[in-house]
Amino acid sequence: MEERIGFIGLGVMGKSMAHLLLEKFGNINIYSRTKEKALPLIEEGAVWHQSAKMVADSSDIIFTIVGYPKDVKEVYDDMLLTDVSGKLFVDMTTTEPSLEIEIAAKLKEKGASFVDAPVSGGDKGAREGSLSIMCGGSDEDVKRAMPCFEVMGKNIRHLGPVGSGQHTKMANQILIAGTMIGLCESLVYAKNAGLDLDQVMATISKGAAGCWSLDNYGPRITKGDFAPGFMVKHFVKDMKIAIDESHRMGLKLKGLELVEKLYEEMEKEGEGNLGTHALYNAIRRV
Repeated sequence: MEERIGFIGLGVMGKSMAHLLLEKFGNINIYSRTKEKALPLIEEGAVWHQSAKMVADSSDIIFTIVGYPKDVKEVYDDMLLTDVSGKLFVDMTTTEPSLEIEIAAKLKEKGASFVDAPVSGGDKGAREGSLSIMCGGSDEDVKRAMPCFEVMGKNIRHLGPVGSGQHTKMANQILIAGTMIGLCESLVYAKNAGLDLDQVMATISKGAAGCWSLDNYGPRITKGDFAPGFMVKHFVKDMKIAIDESHRMGLKLKGLELVEKLYEEMEKEGEGNLGTHALYNAIRRV
């Protein structure tokens, strides 16, 4: 690939996504607020920069995946300080659709392009390059980013103009919210009934209850492994965005609001850095 690649944000998922790009294309420019997170990539040959602006200066296509809407805004405000003409920016953070539209407009004024492309698939999908990638932007811009998308994901969909990727991710998170509470309550029930959880999962996963969360998070729950594939605090952020967006549409999604409250309680209990499947423990405590 002739275009120079930049990657900003090396968290649970970002570090694996950047690793795959580096492995495929041989050289990428990277930045993270915590340099320690970047050390394995630097050892593999990635070029470290001191700021998001410096990554933008040195790259043609810049990918971002950070934590919260305020982080997205901060990163793009920094990059907008440099000459971005002709560059393509791709935000893979899950954030507010309205913020992505605002950023795209600012970049367009300076001759740059933008795609919102949030992902689903957790740490496992990021490591394996099997993420679902939900793209919003022009046909031309999505096509330009496609060689990189194909390294990071398997299910890549162009869903409409900028903002469409984020709206699709909200639909994804609403479904996961319902699935996760179902998974955790199901296993708590089975545990209290004295059943072998591995046997229960092997049985119900082959019927109508079968789902990605059961296959991927169920075994972690039975092993007592609540390390994050996706952090509680980030899921709370996503659900709040989905609730706000649904209210703007005149919708009241009661199931989503219930699950958000449960996770918010976990965050208040200091469990924000655990994986979302740690809801199992919170339900057992009730």
